[in-house]
Amino acid sequence: MRPVNQADARCGRAPRTIEAPPNTPRRLVVPAAPETLAHAADLAAFVEASPSSFHAAAEVAARLESAGFTRLDEAAAWPAPAGGRFLVVRDGAVLAWVVPPSATASTGVRIFGAHSDSPAFKLKPKPTTGKLGWLQAGVEIYGGPLLNSWLDRELRLAGRLVLDDGSTALAATGPLLRLPQLAIHLDRDVNSGLALDKQSQTQPVWGLGASDSADILGELAREAGVDAARIRGYDIVTADAARGATFGLDDVFFASGRLDDLASVHAGVVALERAADGFDADHIAMLAVFDHEEVGSGTRSGAAGPFLSDVLERLWLSLGADREQQLRALAASWCVSSDVGHSVHPNYADKHDPVVQPMLGSGPILKINANQRYATDAAGAAAWNTWCAEAGVHSQEFVSNNGVPCGSTIGPITATRLGIRTVDVGIPILSMHSARELAGVSDLWDLARVAEVFFRG
Repeated sequence: MRPVNQADARCGRAPRTIEAPPNTPRRLVVPAAPETLAHAADLAAFVEASPSSFHAAAEVAARLESAGFTRLDEAAAWPAPAGGRFLVVRDGAVLAWVVPPSATASTGVRIFGAHSDSPAFKLKPKPTTGKLGWLQAGVEIYGGPLLNSWLDRELRLAGRLVLDDGSTALAATGPLLRLPQLAIHLDRDVNSGLALDKQSQTQPVWGLGASDSADILGELAREAGVDAARIRGYDIVTADAARGATFGLDDVFFASGRLDDLASVHAGVVALERAADGFDADHIAMLAVFDHEEVGSGTRSGAAGPFLSDVLERLWLSLGADREQQLRALAASWCVSSDVGHSVHPNYADKHDPVVQPMLGSGPILKINANQRYATDAAGAAAWNTWCAEAGVHSQEFVSNNGVPCGSTIGPITATRLGIRTVDVGIPILSMHSARELAGVSDLWDLARVAEVFFRG
């Protein structure tokens, strides 16, 4: 596996078509072009800088502030927004928006929504544990990770420390922990089925010695440059320590931790930066990155909380809107909810719909579900296909096998809370909820291209 920033001359090769059995759609596989490799390299750097939702929100804010966005304080008065670029951070969530000079009290908004959290392990209270001479970390499971994928990998710890004066410090270690698997010699039936006990067999090791001789919070405090004695609270999770990389024939694959959903967050940031220059649309362009999607979104920084509605109300009030004008603005608005979906898996074909089979490298996906686990309807599908056509991007549909339960996203939550027209999209991946997921390099860049068209209108 080659580091993602080492592109080579193979980028110019001609496209090939994968041969497939009769009645199977032929798929065009295009070798990674320079712009797609550059985008993947930037995504690798973005993920490395974003090992927790709090780091992701900070990285989004830092990138946009460098692009001329003004950071606002929720507890302070906000300036008149017309013709401005703004952002606000709430814990592990961030909203950023660009207001055209011509904005009025009833100007609609185009929201590109994603989430900053990923399945992981989270530190418990009294997190320094151990036995038999091993130092271990006391953790509980966050979301729905593929537990076996976290075995035998070097892991980081990352998140926020809240200090005795109420201030917050972000902390992230380098490779520190590992969940070592039991050798096959001691479990001869392991290849017939591995089932981990979620309490006793998921506590990672991070050193040698007695548990009263070390302090894992002290390691985090050192990385953050603060005194461990000042820590009064913490939200700390694990993350894969390996950097994202491209690989495969013609560099068509990209592997990384936290692609669900930092691939969408990154695409939205890139698109908003590009769209902000000379922005003069008939709507407000907004990036909405929420936390806690993997555990239901029901928090102050989740999509089911008040963050988005609070910011929209303040935005329209600053434009002089009354309630009737705010409702008119909502009626003129769109939300694209972007999250990953399943690519067809060559080893598990029976788990997918037999006809609708999205594939890595064949474009972003439009996510559809009859029971509204995704918010896409006919109007949303038509709009999405139009934006893709304008961007010159091929799109695919995704629908679940009828015998396999369908997940959900922030899309239905946003549509329900705001009554806003919403469409669910994303990129196809394999190994969803693994410690290290697999995407198509070209899909990552194509999603950003469509997001830019969506923002520009």
